[in-house]
Amino acid sequence: MSKTPRPKAPLTGVLPTAKPARRRSEVTPATLAALEAGTLATRNLVEWLALDLHRLFENVLIDLKLDTHDAVIEEAEPLRELGIMQRVNRLGSLLHQHLSDHPELPGIMEKLSRHPSDTVRIWAISLSQGSPRLILRQRLAAIRPFADDEHFGVRECAWMAVRPALVADMHQAVTRLTPWARDPAANIRRFAIEAIRPCGVWCAHAPILKTTPELALPVLEALRGDKARYVQLSVANWLNDSSKSQPEFVTRLCQRWLKESPTTETKWIVHHALRTLRKREVGS
Repeated sequence: MSKTPRPKAPLTGVLPTAKPARRRSEVTPATLAALEAGTLATRNLVEWLALDLHRLFENVLIDLKLDTHDAVIEEAEPLRELGIMQRVNRLGSLLHQHLSDHPELPGIMEKLSRHPSDTVRIWAISLSQGSPRLILRQRLAAIRPFADDEHFGVRECAWMAVRPALVADMHQAVTRLTPWARDPAANIRRFAIEAIRPCGVWCAHAPILKTTPELALPVLEALRGDKARYVQLSVANWLNDSSKSQPEFVTRLCQRWLKESPTTETKWIVHHALRTLRKREVGS
């Protein structure tokens, strides 16, 4: 049996408190009710961990007025035993399973992708990527709005969702992401490099980039002097990843960048890119 969902809070994105909680015990009942009703986005990891995903999930189903509501809730119940990320992903997969052939899917996708709740928008990512028939071009087109989402959590889930397809065809991935690396939106530029890190965070590594890092040069070169710190950090992290398996490649590239682009931005990237190699030198 599913739990009775809490009443939806009469909020539409208005923050219930001035500051986000620093620990779960500080999350107020009003904030929690709004998060689980789907009328408020989480502001940090504490709030995200505090909300009951299943209450939010059921409220979304109620809002969508699905005929299969009871069946979906029954299938979702055993997922409570899983870890947080597994639950998020499996709940998103459940939505895809029950909505992929829905006659009103385009309207539902539009509604969920613009939902006030960041978690619901993450579930919309599952809907956008769920079909195994999608080719890489289609996956990137579908993920782009989420890659530029205002919420950090949605942006992280966006690159993680499409990364397996990128790693499976890295040559095409770099070709298609190079224009993204020149996009006016910093979030899109950051996605272009973060999604193809050699040692991705919370996801499988990209073996081809560990042995042939120069494949990613078109994207790296486009971002070597990026003005946005958000992007600079991803470029530096990419190179720091690569330095663990291809130190000579990273060292030569950074030296060339400093000669060709001695800007404040490039210097910052290079300094942070070489942090692991500096530690190795100190250790030796």
